[in-house]
Amino acid sequence: MTDDFRTVLLTEEQIQQKVAELGRRITADYDGQPLVLVCLLKGAVVFLSDLMRRLDLPVKLDFMSVSSYGSGSTTSGKVKLLKDLGEDIEGRNVLIVEDILDSGVTLSYIKEHLLAFKPKDLKICALLDKPERRRADITADYRGFVIPDEFVVGYGLDYDERYRNLPFIAVLKPEIYS
Repeated sequence: MTDDFRTVLLTEEQIQQKVAELGRRITADYDGQPLVLVCLLKGAVVFLSDLMRRLDLPVKLDFMSVSSYGSGSTTSGKVKLLKDLGEDIEGRNVLIVEDILDSGVTLSYIKEHLLAFKPKDLKICALLDKPERRRADITADYRGFVIPDEFVVGYGLDYDERYRNLPFIAVLKPEIYS
């Protein structure tokens, strides 16, 4: 499987250091206030599991599932809501936890969708940010790493449901997804 990667972009150690840093910032910003973490399935689940253990706050979890990629490597530009929230978020502090902010189309859709439920506060935490690919006017309030416009896998990110279990993030060789 390691033959599928051009390079390791972020090591397990680098990721864990950044997750700890994000956890400290979020904990300080919310200063003991309860927080609802909304994880975008499936890619952000690994990031969420590490991040929530770094938060010294009362937290609740909820999950959403959307699709804009299918099995391809680029967004279709159309967002389909597959699973909506199970929790009422009205009047609550909400943090969307996402693996990668790429075109921004999906996160923009989700943010607008969640704002309709009237949360007290709504912010975004993205482990990875690819600003070169942005098509929607959206930024993460908390971001881990700015990365180049490369197709990356590992630490929850996949290509056709493969590579999610890797503890690092690697650049996939183009011949794998072309």
